[in-house]
Amino acid sequence: MHVFYTPDIQNHTELPDEEVTHAVRVLRLQVGDRVTLTDGKGNFYRAEISTVTNKRCLVNILEIIPQETLWSGHLHIAMAPTKNMDRTEWFAEKATEIGFDELTFLNCRFSERKVIKTERIAKILVSAIKQSLKARLPKLNEMTDFNKFITQPFSGQKFIAHCYEGEKPLLKDILHPGEDALVLIGPEGDFSEEEVKNAIKNGFIPISLGRSRLRTETAALVACHILNLQNQ
Repeated sequence: MHVFYTPDIQNHTELPDEEVTHAVRVLRLQVGDRVTLTDGKGNFYRAEISTVTNKRCLVNILEIIPQETLWSGHLHIAMAPTKNMDRTEWFAEKATEIGFDELTFLNCRFSERKVIKTERIAKILVSAIKQSLKARLPKLNEMTDFNKFITQPFSGQKFIAHCYEGEKPLLKDILHPGEDALVLIGPEGDFSEEEVKNAIKNGFIPISLGRSRLRTETAALVACHILNLQNQ
């Protein structure tokens, strides 16, 4: 099944330039061929190609394909990007395959990467929803200062994973299925003690992701999987 992403789908829809390249030059699709579209908002559409040129591909929508809800609640991962961008990109791809709703990058005291280009991450998210047949494209936010982020309103459950001593229940044991959830994941050097204290003051609950020592991107993926699995 050939799946294409276009955020604005009408009865007669023109594919975005990057999707035209794949449809026309790679797959060599022709007028009359059937394709599947997703708007990234939870919908799949069955369509038929009506016009093809080297630079344009137009389709007619035939029907909406009914979709079951794969998980409940709004699942948000906020993480410090890794020094090696390949690892952050790996997380973005795999987390999308699992299924979540929002990704925010955090600028923390011990962050080794202070700048991130979200354009490439955005393309990875789109590719991953098509590959894994997900109809919900995660919202991607620009990098945000940690102390600013933790003061922003969030009506759901809020958690922070850190490596300091103290009482930290397992995420899977205190997560309330069906509710919105946000998990903070720190950089390779962890959050600072002050950051942890500030997060707790702002309603974040310290949690453990298990006994294993995890890299940043692995911890974020484990958190994502727990959120998704508990909300199915």
